[in-house]
Amino acid sequence: MDETNIDFDNIPTSLRKPGVYTEYNSRNAVSTLPTNEQNVLIVAPMLNATKTFSAPTPIYSDVDAKNTFGAGSWAHLMARIAIQNNAIIRLTVIGLKESDSGVAATGTITLTGTASNAGVLKVIIGGLDYAVAIAKSETAANIATRLNAVINAGEYCPVSATVNEGTVTLTAKCKGEIGNEISVNATLSVNDMAVNVSALANGAENADLAAALASVAGQHYHVIISPFADDKNAKALREHLESVASPVEKKPGVGVLGFNGSLASGTTYTEKINANRITVGWYKGAVESNALIAAGYGAVIAGEEDPAKPLNTLEIKGLTPVDATQTPLKTEVNQALFHGLTPITVVNNRVQIMRAITTYTKSPANVDDPAWLDLTTIRTLDYTRKAIEQRIELRFPRAKLSNRTPPKVRSEILDVLYRLEQQEILENVDANKGKLLVVRNGKDPNRLDTAIPADVVNGLHVVANRIDLIL
Repeated sequence: MDETNIDFDNIPTSLRKPGVYTEYNSRNAVSTLPTNEQNVLIVAPMLNATKTFSAPTPIYSDVDAKNTFGAGSWAHLMARIAIQNNAIIRLTVIGLKESDSGVAATGTITLTGTASNAGVLKVIIGGLDYAVAIAKSETAANIATRLNAVINAGEYCPVSATVNEGTVTLTAKCKGEIGNEISVNATLSVNDMAVNVSALANGAENADLAAALASVAGQHYHVIISPFADDKNAKALREHLESVASPVEKKPGVGVLGFNGSLASGTTYTEKINANRITVGWYKGAVESNALIAAGYGAVIAGEEDPAKPLNTLEIKGLTPVDATQTPLKTEVNQALFHGLTPITVVNNRVQIMRAITTYTKSPANVDDPAWLDLTTIRTLDYTRKAIEQRIELRFPRAKLSNRTPPKVRSEILDVLYRLEQQEILENVDANKGKLLVVRNGKDPNRLDTAIPADVVNGLHVVANRIDLIL
């Protein structure tokens, strides 16, 4: 449009009936940047499933999750900790049926002796306390029976219990390797009794994420949280994210995993993933399972709508501070940051993110590549992409393509870049604007091609000081 040619959508030039006619044009109404709301998806095992996976269900509370997916299921527990970390989270959950070949993890708590004084038996399962008061002269069998009842009454407990004399047998409510991650510890404060814990083990064959993810490929989720820490499901998540984030599908997001094992096993895990859209929160020695680490970490990510702002020092609520023996050395933390693990540490008795990074460390040619190190980089580009696409779609929904068109499109893109610079999402726009190209395609007469320089604003992670002595 120029001064001599005003385009109308609803008033034809062939109209001869006398009158004054008016239409509204909103194409130029919006000049601001778009909002950056974050839709979160959790895909996790549920109880009593009849289908391979459930319909995607919006979840607004812990009670919603419990009633929909079963008390103590991973879908329930992950939703609970996600909401705890982000009260206004836009959360959708898909429940998974157990694998037909899945095996539930089992463990035992064995009590022996007779109490010679009153006291307490405290059992910690997955970070939650289950306590039983002990009377003087009470037998192991009687205490075990009452402990069994307390465990089965716990709606946040990921295991069910059975009792035989002084032994309580624990069975993971959801089958699969994921059950082996459920920690169990016990302490007694009475004399002449002993308690022995056999850790949950022998769980096998996790449920499969792939089909559930494929079912929601048409929906846009900005943060997808997986409960699993096995290679098969990590690969499924990576492939899904790569597919939906493509230029054609236009639904970019990040995947979030958790890991509570050693540095060596964690780096082996992330090296196999090597994806710029997946981040693994590493909380060494955590009593909570990987699923809960991922849920808390993912909810915190979703709570930060400024894509360029680092997540350093943000607290993950609902995770138990580890003791000093599990605190990684600074050299371990530094190595983790070179191998795709996001360190989660304890500061002032609060569990915090140290620096959020992706698992991407190597180029397709197997060369060390820091391009996608920080999680903020991919999130910044995803938001930049959204802002530019929104502006073009608003301004040019029915545009003609003439030689006048490329400068108009370039002007709109440049305006978006300046606005992103004002928000400290991009920088050096003036210095790079000469690299902003908008040209007609040489093969397709209906297509414009653009090259858009995006100098992302980086996080302040390291400050190096040198103090020069003057006498």
